[in-house]
Amino acid sequence: MSPVVYTPLFAEYFALRDKLTTPVLRTGRSRGRPTQGPTLIAGVAGALTDDIAPGDVIVASEIRRGGEPGPALGAGPGEAGRVVPSYSAELVAGELRRLGMTVHTGPVVTTDQVIDAVGERAALAATGAIAVDTESALLAGADGQTVVVRVVVDTPAQPLRRVGMPARGIKALAQLRRTAPAIDAWAKAVGEREVRLAAPRSFCAGVERAIDTVERALARFGAPVYVRRQIVHNRHVVSDLERRGAVFVEELDAVPEGSLVVLAAHGVAPAVRQQADERRLQVIDATCPLVAKVHHEVRRYAARDTTVVLIGHPDHEEVIGTMGEAPEHVIVVASPAEAETVDIPDPAKVGYAMQTTLAVEEAAETAAVLRRRFPQLIEPRTDDICYATSNRQAGVREIAAQSDLVIVLGSQNSSNSQRLAEVAEAAGTRAVLVDDAGELDLELLAGAERIGITAGASAPPELVDQLIRCLSGLGPVSVTENGTLTEDVRFALPKEVSQP
Repeated sequence: MSPVVYTPLFAEYFALRDKLTTPVLRTGRSRGRPTQGPTLIAGVAGALTDDIAPGDVIVASEIRRGGEPGPALGAGPGEAGRVVPSYSAELVAGELRRLGMTVHTGPVVTTDQVIDAVGERAALAATGAIAVDTESALLAGADGQTVVVRVVVDTPAQPLRRVGMPARGIKALAQLRRTAPAIDAWAKAVGEREVRLAAPRSFCAGVERAIDTVERALARFGAPVYVRRQIVHNRHVVSDLERRGAVFVEELDAVPEGSLVVLAAHGVAPAVRQQADERRLQVIDATCPLVAKVHHEVRRYAARDTTVVLIGHPDHEEVIGTMGEAPEHVIVVASPAEAETVDIPDPAKVGYAMQTTLAVEEAAETAAVLRRRFPQLIEPRTDDICYATSNRQAGVREIAAQSDLVIVLGSQNSSNSQRLAEVAEAAGTRAVLVDDAGELDLELLAGAERIGITAGASAPPELVDQLIRCLSGLGPVSVTENGTLTEDVRFALPKEVSQP
């Protein structure tokens, strides 16, 4: 499978030919049969709105042929309305952004004639398109494996036929040359792949409960609904809720007195609840029940004047909240090495608890060290590491053994997602944690024919579908689901949003 780069114009061809290791062909405005297989069309284009500036880069999410037939759009007979997707657009756009370029993704429309009049551009922009050219749709295949990379030369406010066009053209071609490393990275990533999906993956019951709590609060009480910290550790979830009217704050002093506030799934210290009372806030507690269980354990230990060794990461919100239950009784230990040296005031009165999102094996090693050092150690009645964390780690361990690369979807501040990447690497497989397909470095895909994919417990499941679609834009993809474990755990919603 050999990727090809097409440049319709001579100027575009000369801008790239000595910068790429990938073969470059100049096509002109060919009306021949559209290509099939991985193809990248590179060149210049016109923006349809003034929020896109000359020199910005456009990556087409889909390629359209004209619009409604007619002289304003210059559509050829029988061709208007043809739309083909570009599945790997986000992968290429992300690569370009990492080069420091300003990149926009959206539909690109191809017309028979240059569109320069403001009214004609406005008509195309009204269809949702963001840029216009005269070649891409004539070359694009219908298999989703065509990528269009265009640098903006003109905009509605700076049309082609205006003073300054030569300078803008030179700038655009210089920018086009800068895209070369991303284009080469795309070409090296092209290939046929087997994808193995870990099961289970994505949202757990605690995350679903927390998100549902905010959504129902918005529906019942209206915006704004304030949320202390991220409701769950995922950028996409937080952004989606912000669009609906949720307002995320770091601390409660940013919440107007008397307002509604939701406490995030990771739990809070009693001092936070006290502050909420002092500010007369209406509180809805979205703490995961499994985290609340650990809080209860710590309170139980403290009531017996027992030292609690809390196995976890000291800077994680869950650990901070749990420590707050009895700070004078809690000592945080992050690793087996720290467990070897921790000093306990009374070794006969010591117990342990765990952060719920730890790597199962390392947490077990740390607990084993504590048992060896403190024979009277009191253990939790049931495992503290949550079922979802354990299940997802077992799933990623299984696919890691069959993969050249494991991709974990999740945010960098998500502990359970971080642990999934660590588990895959501990199994001897390269692993990367990314928020979405746009963050995936294409160089990691070069030569990787077997890809394992999972998602952290706070990552939306649609991100997995998006990533698979992006990979299919680089070549044929076969998908296999690993594992048969089904999670049927459900947690009741807080009464404030569940009662009629």
